[in-house]
Amino acid sequence: MYIKGNLKKDRKTKNLVKRLRAGDIAIIDHKDIDEIAAISLVESKVKCVLNLNKSISGKYPNKGPSILVDAGIILLESKNKEIFDVVCEGEELEINNNLILYKDKVIGNFEELDSNKIKELLSIGYSNIEKELDKFIENTLEYAKKEKELVLEKGNIPKVKTKINGRHVLVVVRGKDYKKDLLAIQNYISEVKPVLIGVDGGGDALLEFGLTPDILIGDMDSVSDKCLRLSKEIIVHAYTDGRAPGLQRVNALGLDAKIFPSAGTSEDIAFLLAYYNNVDLIVAVGTHSNMIDFLEKGRSGMSSTFLVRLKVGSKLVDAKGVNMLYRSSLKPKYVVGLGIAALIPIIVLTLMFPPMKELIKLIQIRLRILFGFRR
Repeated sequence: MYIKGNLKKDRKTKNLVKRLRAGDIAIIDHKDIDEIAAISLVESKVKCVLNLNKSISGKYPNKGPSILVDAGIILLESKNKEIFDVVCEGEELEINNNLILYKDKVIGNFEELDSNKIKELLSIGYSNIEKELDKFIENTLEYAKKEKELVLEKGNIPKVKTKINGRHVLVVVRGKDYKKDLLAIQNYISEVKPVLIGVDGGGDALLEFGLTPDILIGDMDSVSDKCLRLSKEIIVHAYTDGRAPGLQRVNALGLDAKIFPSAGTSEDIAFLLAYYNNVDLIVAVGTHSNMIDFLEKGRSGMSSTFLVRLKVGSKLVDAKGVNMLYRSSLKPKYVVGLGIAALIPIIVLTLMFPPMKELIKLIQIRLRILFGFRR
């Protein structure tokens, strides 16, 4: 194996993908590469990913490595963590046989994760899933007892300038299938015009589709400066003691923001914000809905999400459901009927026009001669 290319590095994959270019070698330190990170790397069109951590630890069956390899991206693992501090971004890196070379010096070795190796590691993850599920449920229920105030009290809900009462709200998280879901509900968005709430990087997801967030809510750690400036209203997710690290970034851009202290996730508080402002419907795009989603985010439980879903469940629907219910499909018989109806005035006008009458008679005569019909 021989690979050569410009290297880009970051300990946070979500930050790295913003700087990657086609043909780069991406150096990451990402344990259990998740699906969203893998899709982002694939979209960046890198030629190789060098991970200084375990791409599949065996804790659970994460799909990221399979996505990379299926897309033709070479996935390598190295135990030489010092590589991260040795190399400089933008320089060339060489992969030759089993060696990693930088400025003509060997700085480490690697193991390639091909499809067979990935299957072997995933089988370990599948065998552990029951044990992880037990731990996940126990942790969820334990913390649910402590966090019940999250849904019982609404004193922390900030007042919003956006007119939201009695409207539909679209909450967008840059999670699994967010592009597919947003594309599927374009008609719904253009006709119903819901209030658009972007959760962190979900704000940029809306911008990708030419939509401007009415409200941007979250830690502000994975959203662009452009989105912060364009969003009509900003709410920073804070700790329960009031500390809001993301507020500093917002203020540094000369922007105003409100804070929302909560023990829940940013998407949880987005749902609560909508619910307590008496919206008619909450439509979710890209949100986390199962244990694997939460394990990929590094969470050991989903107590806040469990409680919030119980609270807002009567008004919450997934975008996929909206697409199924909202899209109008014409049956073939209706299409034929519409076609015939459209042709009737054309036929009538044609028959009323004298030259067209003569043309139709000539066509009739030609057809009789052609098929041997006589009067």
